[in-house]
Amino acid sequence: MNAALLVSYDGTALSGWQIQKKGRTVQGELESAIGRAFGAASRVTGSGRTDAGVHAAGQVCNFALADEIQIAPERIADALNTFLPPDIRVLASARAPEDFDACRSAKKKTYRYTVYFSRREHPLLARYAARFGGQPDLARMRECADRLEGEHDFAAFSAAGSSAKTTVRTVHSIDLVPWADEIGEMVCGMHFDVCGNGFLYNMVRIMAGALLDVGTGKLPLSAVEEALSAGRRDLLGKTMPACGLTLRSVGYRFDLFGGGKITE
Repeated sequence: MNAALLVSYDGTALSGWQIQKKGRTVQGELESAIGRAFGAASRVTGSGRTDAGVHAAGQVCNFALADEIQIAPERIADALNTFLPPDIRVLASARAPEDFDACRSAKKKTYRYTVYFSRREHPLLARYAARFGGQPDLARMRECADRLEGEHDFAAFSAAGSSAKTTVRTVHSIDLVPWADEIGEMVCGMHFDVCGNGFLYNMVRIMAGALLDVGTGKLPLSAVEEALSAGRRDLLGKTMPACGLTLRSVGYRFDLFGGGKITE
């Protein structure tokens, strides 16, 4: 059986998706749980690699389960959760087509970057959002977001160390969503929901930093446009912290977990 999993994890104490010699990783914990649950090793393929400290609400992956193992596809999630640590959970499991590959079959991905605006760190927010000291102008940020949508060479929005064969990507949409909550006192912030056909190493975190810098006037819009056209990372600001980034969902041409058909 080609088994597909919908996985959520808190990346705070994890060293990212991919197995490494040192540190706990999502792939490593899943493969360990598969071995313990079913008595056989199997390599897990993820829809993409998340970095250390990055979270996921809807990571998709798949692995091969031997035909002699008798288990209903929807019960695989329960079997694996028995052996997974509390910061990783399989939310759903299903039988996937035999040619399904969580990475190569993916058509679009949506990431959310979350910031809160405060002079000081807030302990109830710091795990899943990055602090930003200034109050950015939403209209300026939306103008910048419009420039970044579409198909571009995003070389300037990639950190050193990327192994991508090409830096051309299509950003379908960037939604800026202000939010407010009461945690002892009124706290406000913003979500950046970015949907695209794929993302480069640190691309969303660099993009979030550029949008915030434009919003506060630290960076002119022309600098972002020049960086985009010239591929110059040095024209942009810092890469935002990993804690604010969450992989929200991965879309395919077909329905995997009962959420409806995904089209290109």
